[in-house]
Amino acid sequence: MKAGLLSSGVAKKIWMAVTGLSLILFLVVHATINGMIWFNDGGVTFNWWAHFMGHNLIIRTMEIGLFVLFLVHIIDGLYIAFQNRRARPVRYAAEKASASSRWYSRSMALLGTLILLFLVIHLAHFWVKSRRIVGSLDAYGVDADGQENLYALMVELFQIPWVVVVYILGCFALFWHLLHGFKSAFQTLGMNHGRFNQLIYVSGVAFSIVVSLAFAMMPVSMFFGWVK
Repeated sequence: MKAGLLSSGVAKKIWMAVTGLSLILFLVVHATINGMIWFNDGGVTFNWWAHFMGHNLIIRTMEIGLFVLFLVHIIDGLYIAFQNRRARPVRYAAEKASASSRWYSRSMALLGTLILLFLVIHLAHFWVKSRRIVGSLDAYGVDADGQENLYALMVELFQIPWVVVVYILGCFALFWHLLHGFKSAFQTLGMNHGRFNQLIYVSGVAFSIVVSLAFAMMPVSMFFGWVK
């Protein structure tokens, strides 16, 4: 017998929704700060915010919570996918499901895994150096305001074609994951009243497009020299 609500399938879906919405808020903050590259000031504004996020004690403490959110979201997602697959007895059930659901809603575990692999690459490229866990940003000097120059590292990496392609593919996976996850999170939390369903759906589509496109345009803009 399962030990209470927290071990139930419903609770796991609720945790999935709550952590998913929390990570959506993180994406908004992350996209906003990274979007500072479009100030076209040699990365000064972006570097200021990057330094603030990297050296503020409160933010650094929140990073721990963010990693916990990622872990809970990933583990919950994989467990739910495993349970769903185990509960699907025959191929007929899968075929029946495919007639009433979109491919990306049935592929959340796959999309999530691709995003996880992309996240590992992303952290290896930027986070470990900016936090001096492995390497540092010393080789990139300072910007016009004398700040640590994470922007210069971005410019260097995004001159490499395969890196740009990997980031675009990561954003493509993120788009499909968000497209289903945004609406699904609200439905799981019971916010699926007929009066608001259309608004939630449209907001989810808009959010998925804007955030994923914003992230994808950053490496593209640097590769083609659209930002300086």
